[in-house]
Amino acid sequence: MLETGITYKQLITVQPKDTAAVYGSGSLEVFATPAMVALMENTAVHCLKGHLEEGQDTVGIEINVKHIKATPVGDKVNCKAKVTEIEGRRIRFEIEAEDEKGQIGYAIHDRFIIDPVKFMAKL
Repeated sequence: MLETGITYKQLITVQPKDTAAVYGSGSLEVFATPAMVALMENTAVHCLKGHLEEGQDTVGIEINVKHIKATPVGDKVNCKAKVTEIEGRRIRFEIEAEDEKGQIGYAIHDRFIIDPVKFMAKL
C-alpha cells in the first residue's frame, strides 16, 4: 500500500565513473551533481518497490536539488528518500544525501504513476 512516510536508504561508494570529470559537468575528480541526482532518483524508485499496484510504474517529472558539498572518490554516500505527499498519481519525496562528513545534498522530487504499456504507446 502506497502511503506517506515510506522510506528507503542506500549506500554507495563514489567510483571514478561517478566524477564530474567523467560526466562532463566539471573537471574535478569529485562526486558529480548528475551522479548525485541519479542516485537520488534511484533511491526514490527503490522506495516504491512493493508499494505500487501490479502493472504500475513511475516516471520522474520534477527534481529540485541542491548539491552543497564535494565528495571525493572512495568516500561512501548514504542516500535516503521519504514519501512526503501523495496527490492523485503524483508522489513527492524528500531526499537527503550524506557522505562520511555530513550532508552533501538534498532534493524535493516528484514522480508520476503510469501504466508503462500506455506510456510507451504514446511515444
